[in-house]
Amino acid sequence: MRKPPLHNSFFNAFRGVLMMVKSERNFQIETAAFFINLFLIFYLKLTTTDAVLIIIISAAVLAAEIFNTAIERICDIIQPEFDKRIGFIKDISAGAVLLLAVASVITGILIYWRYI
Repeated sequence: MRKPPLHNSFFNAFRGVLMMVKSERNFQIETAAFFINLFLIFYLKLTTTDAVLIIIISAAVLAAEIFNTAIERICDIIQPEFDKRIGFIKDISAGAVLLLAVASVITGILIYWRYI
């Protein structure tokens, strides 16, 4: 199987992110938080190190949400009916996002506290 041209790969990736923004409420909330963080980075004049930490943790939450959605969709295809095993997989996937989101809030508090 031939690999698609590089520009097609980027187009497909951006389309995937756009699909997430259009269809997933949690991703929309997390994207809004990302842009609020970008604003705060410039408004509060964070150091480069602090800004990088905020950007990395924010991007990690968004990436985790994308993985979580992908896992949930795959599970729905494999087993459309309710199944406790599939529910367990979905729950632990969502739990991973929750842990990262909590870590991002704690990181934000620890960093922004010095600037407010």
